Amino acid sequence: MLTLDLTNAPRWHDLTPGVRVQLRPLTTALMVATRSDPAVEAVPEEASDEERAVAFARALARRAVLGWDGIGDADGNPIDPSPEAIDTLLDVWPIFEAFQLTYVSKGLLLEQEKNASAPSPNGPSAGASGTAKPARKPARTARRG
Repeated sequence: MLTLDLTNAPRWHDLTPGVRVQLRPLTTALMVATRSDPAVEAVPEEASDEERAVAFARALARRAVLGWDGIGDADGNPIDPSPEAIDTLLDVWPIFEAFQLTYVSKGLLLEQEKNASAPSPNGPSAGASGTAKPARKPARTARRG
């Protein structure tokens, strides 16, 4: 069952021991805005899935992070979130993974569930029907000169 949180209030998420972030709810508006983020759109078509995931996570985090605890500068002084600090935070592998698992994947899992198709009965083609018309005659091959 899908439960709806009608309050739409920000929530705290623990990323690692001693590090937590306050995030906006993962809404449709937030996902749509992130997909059209210039940094996401600038990812080249030939980029790997991993490069796309990093660009998307950074763009999403820049929009979603409202506050945090347990994050400081090189001298150990607490710092406030900024686009640069958020990107640097996500460069820490365990933080990136925790952000993906506790925040991003929940929204993507719901999207996967709504896009899932029912399995075909008894094999890959049992429930499928042909969509292409049969060829009328064999294709001609090029002559060699």
